Amino acid sequence: MRSYDDDTLPLQPPIRLPAASTLAAAVRAAPLSGELEAALDPEHDRGAEDDARVLEAWAEVCRTRLATDEGLLLELIRMFLSREPVAGRVPQTLTDLGLVRQAEPYTLSWLGLWVARLIIAETAGQEIPVMGSLADAGAAALLHGLRSYPEAERAEELAGWLTGRDAGQGAAEIAAALAGVSPLSRAVGVELLATGLGDEGRRALNGLLEEPRLGAVVAARTGREERRTAPDEIAWVLVDMAAALLEFGGEAGEVIESIAMGMDAEEQAGTIAILAFGDHPWTGRVLRVLIDHHPDERVSAAARKALRRLHGLADTRG
Repeated sequence: MRSYDDDTLPLQPPIRLPAASTLAAAVRAAPLSGELEAALDPEHDRGAEDDARVLEAWAEVCRTRLATDEGLLLELIRMFLSREPVAGRVPQTLTDLGLVRQAEPYTLSWLGLWVARLIIAETAGQEIPVMGSLADAGAAALLHGLRSYPEAERAEELAGWLTGRDAGQGAAEIAAALAGVSPLSRAVGVELLATGLGDEGRRALNGLLEEPRLGAVVAARTGREERRTAPDEIAWVLVDMAAALLEFGGEAGEVIESIAMGMDAEEQAGTIAILAFGDHPWTGRVLRVLIDHHPDERVSAAARKALRRLHGLADTRG
């Protein structure tokens, strides 16, 4: 089956799915459900046809069908990404598999959303979150999952996660996770602490301000000018801010602008020269964007030099 480069697929917002029993019932009602029996594991008797086995078997049926017709695969992914009704008819096979509603407006069914999510995870490596699925997650997994959530859905998911926790405990767990998560997850966590968890969240943020690097990121994202950024933190903060945009799937121009901050080309080149010394795990990816997309050759040349220096420092550190 065709694969997709996750770097070109922006993070997708969460979807809502019904219980497995509802999805399995949709499989059994699909026009092509006759193919289910052949796909079920023959080592299990029919009495063992639980919902999970039905869904696993139907996923394989769909993979096989879509692998033989790239047009079907592309249409399924297009419908998933647009989340909009299709004007006119859709491929009959998608309807017969139960992936598209059989009457207008033609949109993906619950089963279609489920299959498309599965295929995107397998081909692009992006695990699109399902609403309500993060309630039992740890703080780091919560922040990772919330990266693509719109504001209202994020608040709903956070409320579910806080069930059984008070705001102070939740804030403490999120604050403790911030240093070890990805740049975008860290940005989400800072925003939650600043605006979503009341006084407890803001107190937790205040407690992070003196932390090396992390405190500088918190200060930059919350406008805490009284927290001075040390010279050795500047590169780390710049990369972390740019990397969050890159992780979300932002345009190259947005990443470049986050580094430029209104500076002219000469000033940008001087700033970029220090990025290699920040030891941020996303430094190489940010420099590559500047090399490939910055419109000023002086800046892209500085980025190439910084990338060579970064590789040299990595070799020295072993």
